[in-house]
Amino acid sequence: MAKSNSNLCAVVLLISILIVAASAGSFYDDMDISFGGERAKILNGGQDLSLSLDQYSGSGFQSKHEYLFGRFDMQLKLVPGNSAGTVTTFYLSSQGAGHDEIDFEFLGNSTGNPYTIHTNVYSQGKGNKEQQFHLWFDPTAAFHTYTIVWNSLRIIFLIDNIPVRVFNNNDAAGVPFPKSQPMRVYASLWNADDWATQGGSVKTDWTNAPFTASYRKFNANAKKVGPNSVSTSSINDNQSWSTQGLDAAGRNRIRWVQTKHMIYNYCNDRKRFLNGISAECKTSRFL
Repeated sequence: MAKSNSNLCAVVLLISILIVAASAGSFYDDMDISFGGERAKILNGGQDLSLSLDQYSGSGFQSKHEYLFGRFDMQLKLVPGNSAGTVTTFYLSSQGAGHDEIDFEFLGNSTGNPYTIHTNVYSQGKGNKEQQFHLWFDPTAAFHTYTIVWNSLRIIFLIDNIPVRVFNNNDAAGVPFPKSQPMRVYASLWNADDWATQGGSVKTDWTNAPFTASYRKFNANAKKVGPNSVSTSSINDNQSWSTQGLDAAGRNRIRWVQTKHMIYNYCNDRKRFLNGISAECKTSRFL
């Protein structure tokens, strides 16, 4: 009888472990719908989330928790077809006038023309650190993983684990760096046809609405902050993000991306910054 009870307990424990594993990373557990009502839909038991945009409203969601440093992964499949005027986002942000922010924005385009991947970093309310890219694949045909690594040394933007941008901590040189304000994870789909596509010259075609973007497999290996918060990084997790930089292979990959696929770099825009480029532009962006 004792052996039978022991086996039963083992089965119950195994089932419990499987249930916990199955619910890990659930959008129900991790996110709140922030706007758009039923335009934002959590699907497949919390494993997927879709956002839609129509002529009345976009939609979005935000993390239940705030974080101070970590690695944040999200798989996205962007709006297909004529996505001109639409902006799909995945980013980190604090609140207030002097907020910090780390952005992935995906600027739609007319059918047959490529998406623009827009990245930016704000610290103490100041941005103007844009770099933009065209992708080497169709981001509407399948899911791809977009990653933000944020530690005290640098911020790394990755796509399918390929680094596309590094923003180093140059606080000692007078360049503000996000290092003290906790941030939430945000995502949204909204209309920005006054600027998003070809400088605003191509407008949203509402006959194609609703526009839909899909999200899945969110993971935050990160430090939660706030009352009763426990870090999402367990002792068994790889916490290499806390000091992550680029190795030789990573430097080769980012050089390839920035040589072949970068279409805008604020560091090279001397017409825009008449008083001179920012101090971080004078150091290596690959370290």
